[in-house]
Amino acid sequence: MGRRGLIIAIDGPSGAGKSTITKRLADRLGYVHIDTGAMFRAVALVAKRAGLDGADDESLERLCRGIEIDFFRNNGCCRVIVNGEDVTEAIRTPDISSLTSAISARKVVRDFLLTLQRRMGNEGGVILEGRDIGTVVFPNADVKFFLSASVEERGRRRWLELTGKGVNVTLEDTVSAVALRDKQDSGREHAPLRRADDAIDVDSTGLSIDQVIAIMEGMVREKEQAHSVCAP
Repeated sequence: MGRRGLIIAIDGPSGAGKSTITKRLADRLGYVHIDTGAMFRAVALVAKRAGLDGADDESLERLCRGIEIDFFRNNGCCRVIVNGEDVTEAIRTPDISSLTSAISARKVVRDFLLTLQRRMGNEGGVILEGRDIGTVVFPNADVKFFLSASVEERGRRRWLELTGKGVNVTLEDTVSAVALRDKQDSGREHAPLRRADDAIDVDSTGLSIDQVIAIMEGMVREKEQAHSVCAP
């Protein structure tokens, strides 16, 4: 392959379990996990703090040029660092989630992060998660998954996550917010959420995390063996 491993793309809607599953799958495979959704959230957080209009492309472009995003693991958890600050928790609040959908629709932001994501992933041995990895960022990824679940199940998971952190939200409002995010992500002009034609569908509704990981790991291992056989 001329690389240190496969490039694996995991796409899917909000709340499908991409982050949790990608982290654990990366650990099982010994791959690097690149959370592209966290990168968009990071830009949204910095923009919010700067008081920027999410539709002001000129200001967003200047903002992006001054952002440095890194990932590192600490006690088994992936931490997100922006300009030297750990923002792992700060980027997961409901208001940042809502702003992220608008920010991620801006072409200047997507172009900035696209270059960064490709640079991070080109050497292989990586798993990237997001909404357009298999269609835009790495359309030639070695393995593509489209991870999904029903909107009710995804809303329930998100509600449990938020209430577990002490956020006062209702289940009904959380399900509605997930459905709205789906509509926004699928309808945006630039790089909308879309299943790649050659992606493997994995519906996590009713499945445990371990069951989903087992399915995906088995398919990746088969691909690794095929590449090993075919490699010169």
